[in-house]
Amino acid sequence: MFIAYAVVAGLLALVLAASATFTLQRSEAIVTNMRKVQVPDSWLPRLAALKAAGATGLVAGLWVTPLGVAAAIGVTLYFIGAVISHLRVKDFELAPAAVLTLLAAAALVLRVAA
Repeated sequence: MFIAYAVVAGLLALVLAASATFTLQRSEAIVTNMRKVQVPDSWLPRLAALKAAGATGLVAGLWVTPLGVAAAIGVTLYFIGAVISHLRVKDFELAPAAVLTLLAAAALVLRVAA
């Protein structure tokens, strides 16, 4: 189970780190998507910080189990919020957020089981 967590957490951490970087750089794709779901531009630095913290926590969770569990919970909740944000504005292009929600939930289950 630990190896499965390491793989899932590592992949998810890479995605989160890249997303945090693109969000801080105000990538056109990220900004367009955030505006589509009515997220104010002023929230972008905070959201990027949450993604970066999630990535860091998932990786640190390889050594500190409670931190990995807490990070996986936080990332799962973050992406549940993303899915809800898409549904709230009737934007059904939510596959990336839904997949990342499931990946974060898988990391949580695997970390708890390891």
